[in-house]
Amino acid sequence: QVQLVESGGGLVQAGASLRLSCAASGRTFSSYVMAWFRQAPGNEREFVAAITGTGSATFTADSVKGRFTISRDNAKNTVYLQMNSLKPEDTAVHYCAARSGVGLRTRSYEYDFWGQGTQVTVSS
Repeated sequence: QVQLVESGGGLVQAGASLRLSCAASGRTFSSYVMAWFRQAPGNEREFVAAITGTGSATFTADSVKGRFTISRDNAKNTVYLQMNSLKPEDTAVHYCAARSGVGLRTRSYEYDFWGQGTQVTVSS
């Protein structure tokens, strides 16, 4: 079992940066593929980025590529999402997710554990 707690969301102006953090419980954090998803009102949950257990590989959605970067610190049981050049269309609840096994997956049903989400609001 893994418990995930996100933090770092907030209200910012377009062009600003935010760094989201997701702290995980448990002693096997490095065995999990971690990912960030987001969901805006009225929309389906959308994949943002994923990272392997060792941090050696990442995959980022085209919609945020070049602006968002996923990383992790296994010593701190934490995964991060650095978000730069934020746009109003980035406004959403951002969720951290974990899946056991290998492979960077982009569908929400492939993830086993979820955090409660953190709101990111970008004003124009």
